[in-house]
Amino acid sequence: MIQIVLFLLLLGSPERHDHLPSGTPEWHNKQCAVVLTYDDAIDVDLDNVLPALDSVGLKGTFYIIGSSSVVSKRLNEWRAAAAEGHELGNHALFHPCDGTLPGRGFVRPDNDLSKYTTTRAIGEIRANNTLLKAIDGKDRRTFAYPCGDRTIGGTYFYPELRQDFAGARGVTGGLQTASQVDLDNIDCYAIQDRSADYMIDLVKKAQASHTLLVFLFHGVGGGHNINEGRGEHSALLHYLKEHESEIWVAPMVEVAESIRQTQRK
Repeated sequence: MIQIVLFLLLLGSPERHDHLPSGTPEWHNKQCAVVLTYDDAIDVDLDNVLPALDSVGLKGTFYIIGSSSVVSKRLNEWRAAAAEGHELGNHALFHPCDGTLPGRGFVRPDNDLSKYTTTRAIGEIRANNTLLKAIDGKDRRTFAYPCGDRTIGGTYFYPELRQDFAGARGVTGGLQTASQVDLDNIDCYAIQDRSADYMIDLVKKAQASHTLLVFLFHGVGGGHNINEGRGEHSALLHYLKEHESEIWVAPMVEVAESIRQTQRK
């Protein structure tokens, strides 16, 4: 009888899945990595987003347009955010976009990337790095392509900037393992008027697949024509906080550096 009981216990033990890993080294031994990014350096970043992040102890990446009036007017607040562990990423000095593409009526002639040279684009991005270092004192950060535009006259301009950044975020949605991530064009999910359930479901998919999930927000609670509700955003943050033992939430620069180390092995 004892032998039968032992046999049944051994037979049933695999269903507990104790042998399955709970996380991976590149994600700090957690199931996945989640990065919260916010573009354009607007007032609601400081008024709505930072208080929400700080209330749950999470850190985000803010992609800064150096010429934004919100940078100059609220310089001390940006500096304080960086001192608290948030990343000030580079979103170019003037946010140039390719005005020849469909739906680009908002592009002004003086900031039309299609009229740039690669030398000008690289120079302005590096000038923005200098500005950001003057604010936060840091040498390493990440870049985000304005409008997701990666080429000028068919030429990719980022390769000349690889040594300047830990990585560059694009605008294409996707979940990838650390070995799959292209640090020249990191995938992300652009969020606009999405439900909390939609965003949390993406997190759950990243947890199940041990992948990187990057969120791209613009306005949160207003301030931008690409907007997400404060309540929905808050619900996402609270889910991440409640599952922080399973999810590595960190600024993009930290995650990109971890991916780089993994890809070098």
